[in-house]
Amino acid sequence: MENRESVTLGREEVLRAYRLMVLSRRVDDKEIQLKQQNLAFFQISGAGHECIQVAAAMHLSAERDWFFTYYRDRALALALGETAEEMLQGATGAEAGPDSRGRQMPSHFSVRRLHLGPASSPTGTQFLHAVGFAEAGGYLDDSSMSPERPAKGEVVWVSSGDGTTSQGEFWESLNTACNLRLPVLYCIQDNGYAISVPTSVQTAGGSISRLVASFPHLAVFEVDGCDLVESYRVTGEAVTYVRSGRGPALVHAHVVRPYSHSLSDDERLYKTAEEREREAQRDPLVRTAALLRDHYGVSQEELERLETEVQAEVNAAADRAVASPQPDPADWAANIYSPEVDPTSPSFASPPVFGDGAPKTMVDLLNACLRDEMARDERIVVFGEDVADASCEERLREVKGKGGVFKVTHGLQRQFGGRRVFNSPLAEANIVGRAIGMALRGLKPVVEIQFFDYIWPAFMQLRDELANIRWRTGGAWACPVVVRVPIGGYLKGGGPYHSQSGEVTFTHIPGLRVVMPSNALDANGLLRTAIRCEDPVIFLEHKHLYRQTHNKAAYPGPEHMVPFGTAAVAREGEDLTVVTYGATVVRSVQAARRLEAELGLSAEVLDLRSLSPYDWEAIAASVRKTGRALVVHEDTLSWGYGAEIAARIGDELFPWLDAPVRRHAAKDTFVAYAPDLEETILPQPESILSALKQLAAF
Repeated sequence: MENRESVTLGREEVLRAYRLMVLSRRVDDKEIQLKQQNLAFFQISGAGHECIQVAAAMHLSAERDWFFTYYRDRALALALGETAEEMLQGATGAEAGPDSRGRQMPSHFSVRRLHLGPASSPTGTQFLHAVGFAEAGGYLDDSSMSPERPAKGEVVWVSSGDGTTSQGEFWESLNTACNLRLPVLYCIQDNGYAISVPTSVQTAGGSISRLVASFPHLAVFEVDGCDLVESYRVTGEAVTYVRSGRGPALVHAHVVRPYSHSLSDDERLYKTAEEREREAQRDPLVRTAALLRDHYGVSQEELERLETEVQAEVNAAADRAVASPQPDPADWAANIYSPEVDPTSPSFASPPVFGDGAPKTMVDLLNACLRDEMARDERIVVFGEDVADASCEERLREVKGKGGVFKVTHGLQRQFGGRRVFNSPLAEANIVGRAIGMALRGLKPVVEIQFFDYIWPAFMQLRDELANIRWRTGGAWACPVVVRVPIGGYLKGGGPYHSQSGEVTFTHIPGLRVVMPSNALDANGLLRTAIRCEDPVIFLEHKHLYRQTHNKAAYPGPEHMVPFGTAAVAREGEDLTVVTYGATVVRSVQAARRLEAELGLSAEVLDLRSLSPYDWEAIAASVRKTGRALVVHEDTLSWGYGAEIAARIGDELFPWLDAPVRRHAAKDTFVAYAPDLEETILPQPESILSALKQLAAF
């Protein structure tokens, strides 16, 4: 889209823009100096990108719009109101640094008061956050939660370098932004390189704007991002388009990178001297200074005076930042989890209140919990692959509706509407990334990953974003998403791609709560706790247990909750302790009954219910009583969840042990399709019984 009409910028406007550009560059230079003095510990610059950012900021507002930035957006953050001192506090790792309070690298601009969302290092994750955030804005605009309504015509900015457009999440975000016509402004700052890899290698045809030109409802602009007047004109057109509500826009800005990628890089290893000289001639500071001299009558003396003032400002800011206290090492665990809402506390112990209803399956009581909580809290939205009854809502007059491949969400769309219950594209990162953006805005997403076996495309979002947002922003942002995941085998025909376990992958991640109920009543109570707590939760639902008869329960009422980190005694015993969870609970109980019948020994079976946190006190009390411990789980034995429990028992309960701590789990292979193979691979009552007998005989 092109418009060659002249754009008028006043002398003072250009001077202010130039001052911001110089300030950004001098903060970069000061960080480099501090790094060389070992007073800062990492540096990555925004040099060469200043012009397009300052020009865009002239059309945007830190009070009206929202920003999901990347590490070169220094000039944008300064233009929005972050100070040089605040940035240099980030470089020195000071506790007062508003971006992260010393928790992550500098240039991750995350100042809530300026609507700067929680930036991070992974490339491309921010695109889906911006989309989810914009999507939540539309939801809030249509809801009764009037204090949370967005400003009229808001823009959600998201930016990156050209190299990051190679990430799948960029394309997933564009797909959703265009499909929903969301008010997202993409700014792709193309400096020709992703570290040392040129755009010609990164991008087919060498132009991201040409690649995305056919996306529906997407306005695409291409501009010399080192030309202030053109950058101002083009970003103005893009902002106007987005504010109109017609859809997203993408600005492809050609910029330069006069410094190496970071201080860990040396561009002389892959850029020729001639190429570096060409870039120097396009430097936006050089060109904007020439613009001021040639077209606005600004003298060289005035420019030098401005430079001197900026340098003095940066020097003073650096002195204050260096003197600013470092984080207290005693606070290392601050904000890993919510400091206000503790889902392990007694306040989450709400017993069931049974009516006269018939016993219901786990699927039924999960569905009942979702219905209750959605009626209680308008912030809750439910989405994922196939979770809606029907994407074309008018068809519900003629069809029963899907409601999930396991029917856990069946009927929710009919009751609460397609605005709150809807289908996603077949893209797991899209689901979790959008949910993160929604949660950052105050919604409570409860999303579904259809099978645990296919969660891995979302792992970057789960591990590097969802889990640590509260911690890495010093508590400024929180992300209480519930991710429901069907998991596990014992299906007779599930095979290696529908029977996988792997819960230990997530229990290993600080910041996540991980739960796995074994029965319908606990599933209802734990899901309610997950929804009402303020931490991200991985809620694992064993597929084999969805419709079993042995674990049914009557509807427990709308307030039943089970605190996290509280085990249940599935069977009392005196001679051995079995620590387990999920589908191996019932199998362990069966084995314990046979052990007592055959040998007269009673095994106590603990159902952990919650895997992170877990109930160490219950484990310790049982092992002190019995003197023998067997940890049973469905996942593979080696490096499995049981290793941590066994190690801790051996470490802390050694004086009470009468035998080695033993583990029993799946064989170290994949779950097979053939029923006989699956039965051999996974723990069975017979194999658990054998392990108990061996432990008892020691």
